[in-house]
Amino acid sequence: MDAIIEYLGSISPVLAAFYATMFTWGLTAAGAGLVFFFKTMHRGVLDGMLGFTGGVMVAASFWSLLNPAIEMSETMYPNMPWMPAAVGFFLGAIFLFGLDKIMPHLHINFKESEKEGVKTEWHKTTLLVLAITLHNIPEGLAVGVLFGAAGLGMDGATIAGAVALAIGIGIQNFPEGFAVAMPLRRQGISRRKSFYYGQLSAVVEPVFGVLGALAVVYMEPILPYALAFAAGAMIYVVVEEVIPETQRDKYTDVAVLGFIGGFLVMMILDVGLS
Repeated sequence: MDAIIEYLGSISPVLAAFYATMFTWGLTAAGAGLVFFFKTMHRGVLDGMLGFTGGVMVAASFWSLLNPAIEMSETMYPNMPWMPAAVGFFLGAIFLFGLDKIMPHLHINFKESEKEGVKTEWHKTTLLVLAITLHNIPEGLAVGVLFGAAGLGMDGATIAGAVALAIGIGIQNFPEGFAVAMPLRRQGISRRKSFYYGQLSAVVEPVFGVLGALAVVYMEPILPYALAFAAGAMIYVVVEEVIPETQRDKYTDVAVLGFIGGFLVMMILDVGLS
């Protein structure tokens, strides 16, 4: 692990962000690959996985994004260190709110009649993939922004912390890929197509990872805003999408335990590696 951290610290933060988000995409693909071995999945397992995803995202939002944003702001804005984090957090939530209203999508466990966004005749499969794509956008952005911050040597941001974030998001992407591919397989879609759509949902992570790193490297003053922006976007996704998906059956307690587990894993990774 030390060798990986040292290597990523020695290269361009944009390239490091690309490698890290390719890793998170790869774990999504690995999770989706389980569809070749299983045709069904117990609903309690799915809810537990989704809960785990939410826990990782909430912990990452504070430990890896908001906290470093506030630490940076203490130097940049000594009279209002809370301001960049508050503004960025709000804008991130509004950004996802806008995408949620515009992009047609359908959450996992929801009926086709409950699809969101602009009206469309797109197939349910496409809508399911777009729903997961929505919350992979802030994940990729978060990794990219943090690598950019670490590359600039900003207070509160380290390569080790960025690696911890990438590992945490990658870990929760594994069950997420499975959670996307399995419902598609249950609908009668072939294993190969189910895998394809499952991994496709995370392709946006390398794209937004690179964009996030580029933004902060070339516009350093926006850094604390960008970190908080990614945090606000992730919290919006958790509250609007992930948690509701776990509350539609009798396994809500399993989902809560999954959430706690995900939060603990991300917190330990961030504190332990940083």
